[in-house]
Amino acid sequence: MNRLQEKYQKEIVASLKDELTLGNVHEVPRIEKVVINVGTGRAINDSRILETAKNTLKKISGQQPVETVASKSIAGFKLREGVPIGVKVTLRGERAYDFIDRLISIVLPRTRDFRGLSTKAFDPHGNYSLGLSDQSVFPELSYEDANVTHGMQINIVTNTNPEQARTLLKALGFPFERSENG
Repeated sequence: MNRLQEKYQKEIVASLKDELTLGNVHEVPRIEKVVINVGTGRAINDSRILETAKNTLKKISGQQPVETVASKSIAGFKLREGVPIGVKVTLRGERAYDFIDRLISIVLPRTRDFRGLSTKAFDPHGNYSLGLSDQSVFPELSYEDANVTHGMQINIVTNTNPEQARTLLKALGFPFERSENG
């Protein structure tokens, strides 16, 4: 068990139960999974981009990524149905907490011009989405791994509503941007 998961189980569950006035510890919000998605639309012309994205995602997550394919043909984008256009990986349990711990403590502080995460990126189901424009902020990657830059979308799936999810992520240490009034 890593340090963030241990902190969640020993400290955060009890404090969130009191703060949100929940009757049972099983009602406390938790992270279900983390989905990391890399869209490589440019891979239609250059297959090297898809391989680079697959290798970097494998190093970042510690799991083998799955290729995503186009579901429809779109002539304007020169896209055919069934052509690989991205890769994704789903992290659950200990790997999800390990990734979130590295994201909070190492990756986000290394991001250029970082002023905090948006508090408006929650969907109606309490899931949080953030995008990174450059994969080179991950310490697992060497300079050679980042020769073709690509971004990634990170979705943190929770089991609760947006207000409780925001409280959970703040308790976990997510650096949200400060509002003007406080």
